[in-house]
Amino acid sequence: MLCLPYLVSSARRGEATDPLLLANSEAQPGRERLRHLVIGSTEGVRGAINHLHLLQYAEQREWSRLITIPRSGILITPEQGEVFSLLRRDRQLS
Repeated sequence: MLCLPYLVSSARRGEATDPLLLANSEAQPGRERLRHLVIGSTEGVRGAINHLHLLQYAEQREWSRLITIPRSGILITPEQGEVFSLLRRDRQLS
């Protein structure tokens, strides 16, 4: 099962007029769909994905391609009753 963020629309390069929209797709029966976002530099995001792979949490191929965030930002539209938690971490630059 792929746990990808489902992209509804995104701004074209140089035309960042609309925010990137993430929609919650239909979950499979008996399963809850969770959306994971990793936001940071290209190297940081790839490092986090690799780390989650090493922990056997998620296969690298299950993640979407890297997406540049438009200047207008990201719009997340939760379903009624959903909650949100954010973890911020600093990583050592090499």
